Amino acid sequence: MFPQYDVIVVGAGHAGCEAAAAAANMGSKVMLITMNMNTIAQMSCNPAMGGVAKGQIVREIDALGGYSGIISDKSMIQFRMLNKSKGPAMWSPRTQNDRMRFAEEWRLALERTPNVDFWQEMVTGLLVKDGRVEGVKTSMGLEIKGKTVVLTNGTFLNGLIHIGEKRFGGGRTGEKAATGITEQLVQLGFESGRMKTGTPPRVDGRSLNWDVMETQPGDDTPGKFSFSDTEPLKEQRPCHITYTNPEVHEILKTGFEQSPMFTGRIKGLGPRYCPSIEDKINRFAERDRHQIFVEPEGWDTIEIYVNGFSTSLPEDVQYKAITKIPGFEKVKMFRPGYAIEYDFFPPTQLDPTLETKLVKGLYFAGQINGTTGYEEAASQGLMAGINAHNQVHEKDPFVLSRSDAYIGVLIDDLINKGTNEPYRMFTSRAEFRILLRQDNADIRLTPLGHSLGLASDERLNKVNEKIKQTEQLLEDLKTIKVKPEEINGLLDEKNSARIKEKAPLLNFIRRPELEIEDLINHNEELKKITSSLDNEVVQQASILTKYETYIEKEKSLAEKMGDLDTKQIPAGFNYKEIPALSAEAKEKLSNIKPTNLGQASRISGVNPADISVLMVYMAR
Repeated sequence: MFPQYDVIVVGAGHAGCEAAAAAANMGSKVMLITMNMNTIAQMSCNPAMGGVAKGQIVREIDALGGYSGIISDKSMIQFRMLNKSKGPAMWSPRTQNDRMRFAEEWRLALERTPNVDFWQEMVTGLLVKDGRVEGVKTSMGLEIKGKTVVLTNGTFLNGLIHIGEKRFGGGRTGEKAATGITEQLVQLGFESGRMKTGTPPRVDGRSLNWDVMETQPGDDTPGKFSFSDTEPLKEQRPCHITYTNPEVHEILKTGFEQSPMFTGRIKGLGPRYCPSIEDKINRFAERDRHQIFVEPEGWDTIEIYVNGFSTSLPEDVQYKAITKIPGFEKVKMFRPGYAIEYDFFPPTQLDPTLETKLVKGLYFAGQINGTTGYEEAASQGLMAGINAHNQVHEKDPFVLSRSDAYIGVLIDDLINKGTNEPYRMFTSRAEFRILLRQDNADIRLTPLGHSLGLASDERLNKVNEKIKQTEQLLEDLKTIKVKPEEINGLLDEKNSARIKEKAPLLNFIRRPELEIEDLINHNEELKKITSSLDNEVVQQASILTKYETYIEKEKSLAEKMGDLDTKQIPAGFNYKEIPALSAEAKEKLSNIKPTNLGQASRISGVNPADISVLMVYMAR
């Protein structure tokens, strides 16, 4: 009934979709299996993409040739660049999306991708022989053969939904859990664990009093994620902000005795940085209010997502408390919030390619690895899809370093440090964040995407043109010189020191109180030069000038650390034979089996002295 596939992808969430698209676009024959064809790329939680550090990941996926940025642009209803008051390393794009259009655009994109076949059914197990995966088994007893398998099961592995004292199996509200895979993987020797996440109630927008809430509009000039020619928004839908209060908190507390979290019925740890409302009022008892973001689910729907009110308390307590939030006095609830517990597999059991160490040809991506968030999942799916294809076609593994991309930071953190709570990306996790900005993701990664066969010639040409134009603009800024009488008025206006002799415009961009836009508006020659340039080129020139010292310092540090990554550790290396290593280092190194000294140095519990010992030993 089925041919043998190069890559079988199990699960069609954000990780599964990117994995299937990447492998297929590189030339593999792909089978994408999902329990429900109508929920491909479902936004299970909030209808938004990007945000702090996550926006950088979406731009990186796009730069490599993935689909998430394009799909986000096609379905967005609002765009905001977060952290604009901070330095460019912190700028993070975020879109509010039309939930239904997002899923529809993803499904259509996959259907238009040659080499992708679909099958709707539950996968209950793997076909494994002599330590290598050979395909999957389904609930109907079918066997589908594949040279590699990518598991992207999300929250479905033995998923258990909690609402107050009620609990029932499910991977998402209204959808059944997936069974069989965890049990088989544990039998094969994998370690598994439980995690928890949650979601807030959805409500009827017609029942809300918008006049008493703060309006949160999108940017005046909306940007976008994709470096391709997707259309920017011409109109936007606003979000709104309101707040809880002591009365809301007191009502919520009446349900604590029935809370599955506080009574111990939920064993898995929840996301530290996206706590439930009951968690917030318990952990931050001194606060008398918490922010609630009121987010539309799309252009035309009346459904509203109550961001900040994630909860698993009984539905009657949820409803009674939410009516005390300003604007929600007459609210009609569509469905209550709930918590979901699910199986995951500690990611220290993976190689840097996301292939499992125990079973050859088997890859894990997304929440199965202990991450939270669409963006983190999508990036892992992309990398797993690329590496599954490369293995089948006997090509070199594709691994991004910590100085290459946030995606590299994410995977490096997971496989070396592991996680016992849902992992979320932050800019603070990246030590080279000045290099890993959202504005230069195309310059960093599109050449790599092109070499893989994912980014088109057109994309690469566009990046090369951006680099060329940026270099030319920097040259122009050096050559255009202004006299004191031409610039001192502007300098006075900006509280910046006057000049006494002619100076190039480049010097003024380096001043923190001046922006390149100030100079463009003040100097006719520069205005004429920049009038034909894309805003990203102008921004690039400004950032490279203003932060030149910091960028060079990070590049130098990245090169030094990169030297350790080139020092390979032979497969099967016996750390227990080196007496000078600490006991903890021996245990961690033997368990994780790093492929190089750089990876070894980033393992929790391995100290610099241990790395020095290893370097001496390997030099022999």
